[in-house]
This record gives sequence, C-alpha cells and structure tokens, in this order.
Amino acid sequence: MSRIGRMPVEIPAGVNVKQEGNVLTVKGPKGTLEKEFHKDMTIKVENGKILVERPSDLKEHKALHGLTRTLINNMIIGVTQGFEKALEINGVGFRAQKQGKKLVMNLGYSHPVEMEEPAGITIEVPNPNSIIVKGIDKQAVGEFAAKIRGKRLSEPYKGKGIKYVDEVIRRKEGKTGGKGKK
Repeated sequence: MSRIGRMPVEIPAGVNVKQEGNVLTVKGPKGTLEKEFHKDMTIKVENGKILVERPSDLKEHKALHGLTRTLINNMIIGVTQGFEKALEINGVGFRAQKQGKKLVMNLGYSHPVEMEEPAGITIEVPNPNSIIVKGIDKQAVGEFAAKIRGKRLSEPYKGKGIKYVDEVIRRKEGKTGGKGKK
C-alpha cells in the first residue's frame, strides 16, 4: 500500500469539496480549483476527509495512488493558503518591474523582456532584483516561475541571471584557474 496514497486528506473549515465521478471541485477562501483524475482511482468524500483507493497492485495503479492523493492535497492547500515561488535576479543592470499586468525585465539583451501575467496568477516585484509569483494552482505557479527563470538562466562563472531564491548555483573557475605551473 502506498504510504502517501492511503493517508486521508483533511478538509479544513471553510473549504467546500464537490465530487462528480472523478472530477473534484474544491472551493475555498482564495478561489476554486477543478481537476479530473484518472478513471481507475476511486475518490470518496466522507466525514470531512477525502480518501483515495486503487483497484489493484499494478505498478501504474501504485504510482497513480500517491499522485492522486498529493494532487488533491495541493488543491486544498491552494484554496486555503495559496502557493508562491520567489525568484532572484543577479547581474549588473539586470532588473524587473511591473507595468499593469505585465512583467518587464532588463536582462542584458538588446530589448526588454515582457511577460503577460496569466489568469489565476499574480506577480509581485518588491524590489528590482526579486520577483514573487503567487497563485492557488501549484502547477501553474511553478510553470510560470520556470518560464520567467528560462528567460535568462544563471550561468556558473559570474552567477548572472535569474534563479530561485533557494537554488544554489555551482560556481566554476574561469580559464585562468585551470593553468598549472610547468
């Protein structure tokens, strides 16, 4: 039995869960999320808890069991607390600013990089060198943060570029560091 899959998901106060077949709708103080799960997984909502059961011990079903439970848990966390990813910009002249619903970044290119704020996601720029992506859908928040990071990945020599706040960039020595004495 999957250790994660067999754990029940608690439904906190203020969260409304509606189930129609394998489509689960979670409504909370921050918004509403709806997701369709795999047809083989059995989802039961009872006594303020959500239980996920699998039909057999096939490898695919074992994998789906834990995944389904985690996705449901993320939906509940999303509508109650929300998710956020923090990014950091390093480099001389590299900066970000918010103009309406657009994120405008100067990343050393000949033009500013503009990104539109997608639906369900908010972007905050507390200072020119940091960006915070917030939303209720964990996947959408992570995906948009990865798109921002992909505009200028941190390079290992000077560390210039965009990185997650908790990410560690492994630094390398330049060409002069490799020359030895003869």
